[in-house]
Amino acid sequence: MALTLLDFANQTQAPLKRGIVQEITNESVFLRRLRFVVTFPFPDLAARELIWRGVFPAAAPTEGLRFDKLARLNVTGGNIRTIALNAAFAAAEHGGPVTMADTLAAARTEYAKLERPLTDIETRGWL
Repeated sequence: MALTLLDFANQTQAPLKRGIVQEITNESVFLRRLRFVVTFPFPDLAARELIWRGVFPAAAPTEGLRFDKLARLNVTGGNIRTIALNAAFAAAEHGGPVTMADTLAAARTEYAKLERPLTDIETRGWL
């Protein structure tokens, strides 16, 4: 069972102030309290394409998605999931299938949250 930050705070009686766990400054102390630490390597281009191919359920309406192009987004699997989910919400809002345009808009939003520029190299040929 993975230990969440809240579990850690509860088990070690770390003080809570207005619902926010105080910052843990000694990383080694924090890590010793974790039972498992799982390292997820940053996915390369091939791994990102596989993630993109599996992120949309088979029943999800999609149109013209180019997984080879989507894989050029230099992001983690978690970011891919967020982009795909937001693209699906956008498609549902306009009543159509998920398209590259929906995914591009969702990618722009995700990159803004990451405070990273979305480069032309990553999106060239999408639309």
